[in-house]
Amino acid sequence: MKYHIMPVTAFSQNCSLVWCEQTGNAALVDPGGEAPRLRQEVATLGVTVKEIWLTHGHLDHVGAASSLAAFYDVPIVGPHRDEEPLLASLPGQCQMFGVETTPPLTLDRWLADGATLSIGKLSFHVLHCPGHSPGHVVFWNKAAKFILMGDVLFNGGIGRTDLPGGDMPTLMRSIHHQLMPLADDIAFLPGHGPMSTLGHERRTNPFLQ
Repeated sequence: MKYHIMPVTAFSQNCSLVWCEQTGNAALVDPGGEAPRLRQEVATLGVTVKEIWLTHGHLDHVGAASSLAAFYDVPIVGPHRDEEPLLASLPGQCQMFGVETTPPLTLDRWLADGATLSIGKLSFHVLHCPGHSPGHVVFWNKAAKFILMGDVLFNGGIGRTDLPGGDMPTLMRSIHHQLMPLADDIAFLPGHGPMSTLGHERRTNPFLQ
């Protein structure tokens, strides 16, 4: 498995590209904006985007999903169906943050806890981790010991819960029931900021002590 991190927009959101080295097939994860730059970086890497994956429905993670899906003629996959109201509220989210309006987003496939996604010869397991938002999911590649985390857990922090649909007790249950049982050596890429490992956060994250 190979990956490339592309922070986008004023929110410095970690859009990422993950791909199978054997086939060159790729998934574009959480394209929050700056579609022309993302297209350029994908072209430079020489991979073939097959799907767009979304961890959740906040504007900074989905802003360019529709235009890129049309450009590559690929489906938009995820998150969990509980995110449907948030995706329908994208125009209101744009108004809240004072950015150009993004229309409501229509997905090609919702994801449930325990689902599996494949890209080339890679396999990712879906974990439903609500709390930051109701339908938030993370993508776990067991073989590579790697998680695309979205805004559930950060290096030294956790996802905020003061946005519509957020709930702190639910977020903490997701972290403790879905993530903390996993191995210390699993690396993860959060939706913002630097990478970390589950073990490092277990030992040092003030929200987990």
